[in-house]
Amino acid sequence: MKIWTCGNSLRSVSQNTRTRIKNVISASRLNNYWNFFGGHDSNDLLSRFVTMDETWLYHYDPETKQQSMELQHSGSPHTKNFRVQKSVGKFLASIFWDQDGIFLIDYLPKAQTVNAEYYLSLLVQLKDILKEKRRGKFTKAVLFLHDNAPARRALSNQKKLAYLGFQCLDHPPYSLHLAPSDYHLFPGLRKQLKGRHFSFDAKVIAAAESWLDGQQTEFFLSCLHKLKQRAKKCTELRAQCVE
Repeated sequence: MKIWTCGNSLRSVSQNTRTRIKNVISASRLNNYWNFFGGHDSNDLLSRFVTMDETWLYHYDPETKQQSMELQHSGSPHTKNFRVQKSVGKFLASIFWDQDGIFLIDYLPKAQTVNAEYYLSLLVQLKDILKEKRRGKFTKAVLFLHDNAPARRALSNQKKLAYLGFQCLDHPPYSLHLAPSDYHLFPGLRKQLKGRHFSFDAKVIAAAESWLDGQQTEFFLSCLHKLKQRAKKCTELRAQCVE
């Protein structure tokens, strides 16, 4: 028999309250997210839109079972499958892009973390690159979408973004389905690199950048067009998104 104490009951109530509050905040952000898209001209948004996200690049990332099966044919000899893990060798790539493609990639140095100070240095680079390669974006406020990681939320970086004249989209928490890099860019990149062995970082970088550079403008535009549709669907389903 399980005996409930007052402490257990209070903890249960407290947890339920936190969950309800989180759901309310998430739903509110989703509504704001969709209202923003619904209240602006799509072409205007696309011309101003810039997004960034991070992904790990591995020296070896094993193929999925499905990929392995696709490489075999009916005459292929049966081989015993062993569980293979990702390599220890890896590094973090921060990728900035817009409707025209990739314009800034930062590879995190060894022993460095993406803290507020480091992210601030990326924002300075972003400003300089935009002035050089995307001067038209400064005729109107840049519409910037990044996630809610602590380094992004740091007060110094919020002030820097305001100083740069960037308008930040309030990204809903725990919503990878509303992060363009996560639902469109990174899956293709990872598929390209899976199953390949690289001896050092430079070879991984060369392979990744070769694939990224090979993507046409339509690839990036189609991703951003999906974002508005996904925002609408997520708002209707109250964060219970489906593909």
